[in-house]
Amino acid sequence: MAVNIYSNSSFTDTPYGLKLQQTLTSTGSVTIPTGINRVYAIVIGGGGAGFAPATGGGGGGGAGGYSAGWTYISNTVTVGAGGVGTNNGGVANSGGSSIYGMVMAGGGSGRTNPLNGGAAAGATTVSNTSTSSASYTGAPAAAIVSFGYAGGGGAADAVTAGVSTGGGQGQTTTTGTVTGRPGGRGLICGGGGAAGTDGVGTGGNGGTGDFYAGGTGTTGTGTSFGGGGGGAGFTSAGQNASANNGGNGGSGGGGGGGASTGGTAGSGGNGIVYLYY
Repeated sequence: MAVNIYSNSSFTDTPYGLKLQQTLTSTGSVTIPTGINRVYAIVIGGGGAGFAPATGGGGGGGAGGYSAGWTYISNTVTVGAGGVGTNNGGVANSGGSSIYGMVMAGGGSGRTNPLNGGAAAGATTVSNTSTSSASYTGAPAAAIVSFGYAGGGGAADAVTAGVSTGGGQGQTTTTGTVTGRPGGRGLICGGGGAAGTDGVGTGGNGGTGDFYAGGTGTTGTGTSFGGGGGGAGFTSAGQNASANNGGNGGSGGGGGGGASTGGTAGSGGNGIVYLYY
């Protein structure tokens, strides 16, 4: 007997038939009604910023981690901010961790090496590396260009995939045509890598997620173009790049796009926490 899950009341997007009661977008206090001792939490960390090298194309930032499960109630929540994009070789900031009770998700990596994109986060924040952290499910860390619950950063022609995905690699050449690599595809996505060249440069698109699209990279001749698009977040699309600047990651942990020479890297999207009871 065939079953259509889309019209069957036995299937629902809310866990265990619970109702979404609170959506938390900033760190602070939480009030749970008397008599509720446990809640089901979905927790998403902040996305990592892209990288903006002094010259060349920078890699995209990694997506924030995703965790979900039952927890005792808590009267406080931490919601990780997205990493802030910088310019001229400044630090590519990683996103912050989000925590409610015993459910936690790390922030995505801001990769300071233009050769690779930033890695996606798992249960802990990744620190400027192309290797992801272990996920809350206990899955091991994913190395560069590896698929995993939290994907490693992208390199060369490879992109990563996972629930949270890595950023695309930035590309650099002196005068030729070059294209930055896209962010990985998944639930929450990394930013696209930038293209740095005096020739024709095209920034990589941010990763497209299950619900939202990634931002597009820019195309043009010279270093005034080639910014990478922001990765899709859990709650909104990644922003398009502008000239040589990277696009910001979508809210809900999207990774920022990389910048090319003279531009500013995209910032990661802020994290979010959902409570069901």
